[in-house]
Amino acid sequence: QSYSTSLPSPWVKSLVAYRLVQDIMASALVMERCDLECETNNKRHRTSDFGIHCLVVRRGQAFRITVYYRGRGFQQHTDTLTFTVQTGPCPNEVSGTKSQFPLTKSLNEEAWSAAVEQNDNSALTLKICSPPDARIGRYTLNMEATTAGKGVSIPLGQFILLFNPWCSGDSVFMDDEAKLREYVLTQDGLIYTGTDKRINSMPWNFGQFESGILDICLDLLDKSKTFQTNKDKDCSRRNNPVYISRIVSAMVNCNDDDGILMGRWDNNYGDGISPLQWMGSVKILKNWQNQSCQPVRYGQCWVFGAVACTVLRCLGIPTRVVTNFSSAHDTNGNLIIERYLDETGKEIKKSKDSIWNFHVWDECWMARPDLGKGYDGWQAVDPTPQERSEGVYCCGPAPVQAIREGDIKVKYDLPFVFAEVNADVIYWMQCRDGKDEKVVHSSVIGKSISTKSVGSDAREDITYHYKYPEGSEEERRVFEKADLQNKLAQKPVTDLEVKIKVVEAMKYGCDFNVSAVIVNKTSSDRVCRLMFCARTISYNGEIGNECGMKDMLNLEIPANQEKSVPLRVLYNKYCTTMTEDNLIKLMAILFEYKSKDIMLATRSIVIDNPDIKIKILGEPGQLKKVGAEVTLKNPLPVALTNCSFTIEGAGLTEGQVCENIRDVDKNQEAKAKLYFTPKQSGMRKLVVEFNSNKLQNVKGYRNVIIAPVRR
Repeated sequence: QSYSTSLPSPWVKSLVAYRLVQDIMASALVMERCDLECETNNKRHRTSDFGIHCLVVRRGQAFRITVYYRGRGFQQHTDTLTFTVQTGPCPNEVSGTKSQFPLTKSLNEEAWSAAVEQNDNSALTLKICSPPDARIGRYTLNMEATTAGKGVSIPLGQFILLFNPWCSGDSVFMDDEAKLREYVLTQDGLIYTGTDKRINSMPWNFGQFESGILDICLDLLDKSKTFQTNKDKDCSRRNNPVYISRIVSAMVNCNDDDGILMGRWDNNYGDGISPLQWMGSVKILKNWQNQSCQPVRYGQCWVFGAVACTVLRCLGIPTRVVTNFSSAHDTNGNLIIERYLDETGKEIKKSKDSIWNFHVWDECWMARPDLGKGYDGWQAVDPTPQERSEGVYCCGPAPVQAIREGDIKVKYDLPFVFAEVNADVIYWMQCRDGKDEKVVHSSVIGKSISTKSVGSDAREDITYHYKYPEGSEEERRVFEKADLQNKLAQKPVTDLEVKIKVVEAMKYGCDFNVSAVIVNKTSSDRVCRLMFCARTISYNGEIGNECGMKDMLNLEIPANQEKSVPLRVLYNKYCTTMTEDNLIKLMAILFEYKSKDIMLATRSIVIDNPDIKIKILGEPGQLKKVGAEVTLKNPLPVALTNCSFTIEGAGLTEGQVCENIRDVDKNQEAKAKLYFTPKQSGMRKLVVEFNSNKLQNVKGYRNVIIAPVRR
């Protein structure tokens, strides 16, 4: 019997089709490409200002990727998918730097997990979620696809994971959208300087989303001593904002590591850049990277604080810059600042303690589960190298609430920060016979503690966050708890009182009057000696040369009256001795012959620089060339040479734009037009600086609204 072989019989057809399906299903998944959907994910995770070419996500929040296949697609009943994420040089599951997790039906928001969002013949869209306590840093993402017992590992890509203050499970969670915009997303701000009676605002470009800054911030963590000593342990602790803030505090200064900034306070900046010349953090961070992590010269407290703010905001920790006026530097931990004067009022160095006109640090928002209840919220973090903390030049995080309550045994560095806002000040006068006489004065430490307001350029006074009202029962309770006995002692009462008064505005280049006012509170005339002196001073309390002096040996003060004694401060005296801080310290010492009392009044004054006028030319728009016309009037009685204007702004300029201009005669205007092309839309801050031979580091700013590109 013969059979036709031209066509297979029906059962043969079925067998062939079955085997073909089996072969297709048994074949390995072949990935054509993986789309990390950077633009969509970054927008959802509020990281789009970093750009769209790298996936940057926040922990505790899902992100989406799509895997495209060549040949067949994913078959749920045939294929098994397992994912691996890892970070650091020695990833492992015990340290929390590596995690393997299967594809599941739904996401687990408390652990690394993955679930299918959409599946078709050629593409598989997945949702991946990290736990809210995941380690931050650079990650790799791999997928293991197993079919019929055979597995293949497929690299899907790399991403960066940051803290997430929008996630309620994250220890940096902040439940206030306006504050999150200010303390995480805003790239510019104001830093307060001057004195408590004349507070000035300095514009600053934080620039945490500028190109390359995120990579620099992550590199900074890898340069720390703790990472170099034990890489596994360091990376395992990068889920903790307390730990990260201490690392950043240590690494922003270079005192004991490959940190960013070198501090200098002696006014000799010839081999670097004056701290007052910086306009923002971006140039500092890029200089550090470009010079192989050698320290950038030079910084002072506001520069250290501003750079740390940039790094911490970049990593996702809500951060703000804070200024404390009349800030104590207590080196021996006794909560007392002792100052010594000779009989002319000149300071004698007998102590390392000091009082800074102002000091700048940061506050970071985080939970403190390591301390128990009551210490969550704002934490003081100070990167300026002053004293060692656990062997390293860093400070904090110190809970602001613990500072207010006098809980000085709480971690970290509470005694030092408590003293900065609460220490007592004692002045001694060294007499000719060698004895030290105690001087009566009314100096107060920790005044007008300031930060920029949320959503505006107004100053917010947060002194009440750090201390109770002076003289209140709560204040007394705090001093008793902190064993601040000097503060609890009865203040001495004297028959005479001396204070200093100044005019409203004191302009650089002008002469002006100040006055010592002596009040006689008794019913009899008094005779005394008044020494009234003006000296230039640095913001950290270092006294300079004399620029005005009056010594009255037999000053009569009528009963129940007051007498005002003027002192003329001349430009031709202070111009040669004044530091870039533009500060003068006034000191009035009153010797009362009858009672032998010595009374002291001190006051620091700011000499104001001229204003910079900024005019925006035309209608500013994104990716559209914009002009700024800047002018400054020369207030000095001499011509200015080597003049220049510089502008900078996050999202506005590509680095700094500088224009050199001709010499400017006295009473004439310096003027320039500078151009830039904004990359980002919205409200932006354009910072302007003027420099010359006689007038330096004069700053101004203007808020500019940039219209978005029309699509």
